Amino acid sequence: MALSPTAAQRRVIDAADPSTGRLRGTEAQLAGLVKRGLAFRHPRPPHDHFLTPAGHRIRDADAEPDPPPGPVPAAARPDTGGGVFAARVGGEEDVPDGAGPARLREVRGAWQGLLELRRMTRPDGSTELPCTWERTHLVRAAALALEAAGHRPAGPAGDDGYRVRATPQPDAVAVHQPDAAALRECAATLERAGWQAGEHTEPRTRTRYLLASPRKV
Repeated sequence: MALSPTAAQRRVIDAADPSTGRLRGTEAQLAGLVKRGLAFRHPRPPHDHFLTPAGHRIRDADAEPDPPPGPVPAAARPDTGGGVFAARVGGEEDVPDGAGPARLREVRGAWQGLLELRRMTRPDGSTELPCTWERTHLVRAAALALEAAGHRPAGPAGDDGYRVRATPQPDAVAVHQPDAAALRECAATLERAGWQAGEHTEPRTRTRYLLASPRKV
């Protein structure tokens, strides 16, 4: 769990770039934020510092007006799950602020981080093909590619967006989306993200779905 910042560190957080979360401050201030889990140092030159999702939440909380007196409903409480990002696979029961600005920043930051991981782990520095992490976390990786591209994850009913699920095949996931046009858009997004995706028909229900796997070449 992230530690609370000092007053000086909070001023650095409040002054972060509103779109990228880029930070400016003394080395001691930035190092302190990293230690508290509120910032990270980019591994490539010029090694700038950026807010983590936990840091973004602190800044967003400071920008919100004071709540009215009385107990806060559970649905209105912020997600304080330790700042660990998880892509939406669709069908989640409890998704606070599912499409709010804080979530959009988290998704965008996670996708950029994944592209950087691709670049750093390939000899040619290419970002076109999925990396080892994606191949060992297929469901989360495919869901991140879809969510980062603006596709809507399904709610608990499962009929208003995409759902990414594991399959018996060790190198493939199934993507379900009740709208045929949206399903084709999901396929196009995954292909642009370095996956190969094809439409299939479920034998019993005749429902169309995608079978997607990371490209190797």
